[in-house]
Amino acid sequence: MQFRDLSEAQILALAITAEEEDARIYRDFAESLRANFTATADLFTKMALEEDGHRHRLIELYRNKFGEHIPLIRRQDVKGFVVRRPSWVTRTLRPERAREEAALMEIESRRFYEAAAQKTSDAGIRQLLDDLAQEEQRHEDSAERINEAQAAAGQVNDESEVARRLFVLRFVQPGLAGLMDGSVSTLAPLFAAAFATHSTLATFKVGLAASVGAGISMGFAEAMSDDGKLSGRGTPWLRGVVCGLMTTLGGLGHTMPYLIKSFNLATSVAVAIVALELGVIAWIRKRYMDTALLSAIFQVVVGGVLVFLAGWLIGAE
Repeated sequence: MQFRDLSEAQILALAITAEEEDARIYRDFAESLRANFTATADLFTKMALEEDGHRHRLIELYRNKFGEHIPLIRRQDVKGFVVRRPSWVTRTLRPERAREEAALMEIESRRFYEAAAQKTSDAGIRQLLDDLAQEEQRHEDSAERINEAQAAAGQVNDESEVARRLFVLRFVQPGLAGLMDGSVSTLAPLFAAAFATHSTLATFKVGLAASVGAGISMGFAEAMSDDGKLSGRGTPWLRGVVCGLMTTLGGLGHTMPYLIKSFNLATSVAVAIVALELGVIAWIRKRYMDTALLSAIFQVVVGGVLVFLAGWLIGAE
């Protein structure tokens, strides 16, 4: 469903569901932090109560305009929203990580209300949406300060934090998705061709075609997935270029060794490069996605090994 196709009733229904979800996430944050960071937990509890207040105002307006039945429309049903990461997946939540998540949530909510207000013609609905956009702006400021009590070593630079979040959204996420796809998905056709033909030239051509083809496919998929207007993820073509290039690069890494004429040497170098690629992916997931290193290594390596084995078994037959 496209945002531009929503009616005024559907916009209000979506806002009601979004406010309820955000309140639940803030309460999960508060519960995770309460044992060690009481002040921060209290701030998140207050933010959850404010989200409850927003939802009540939206529900009251919906009833007055459209009746008692409120359809269930969620963020994931509408293109352009960043899907919220489940707040229960992290048992030990750091205050600074919670602040980053909260700031991104409030930025997206403000942009949604601003866009929704411009789309509505009803004066009452537009006024409420404008008011909520301004209140979400104040929440952004609160989220930016939420970690100050724990930042005993020094003040957190607000501008650099915002820049880092946008960098992750616009470059790291699409680039990592492309690198993972290019590094893993091309393993099977490359090594199947290698063990089936034992020809370095034929293998190189298969790997080159798989890498370029995957890059084009992933680039278009990323560019068409989100226009970036609500999520703040930047222009679609830029994310598509980043994703496409990283996908192609991921496949070319273990394809280039097959320019070597010796099949055994080329295959040995390719396998070593695959191991390096998987290690880089695991490090990026740990560095930018807050994934535990051992967990990241396990997820990436197991997937890579299974795809490699599939290519080897198919090519060896």
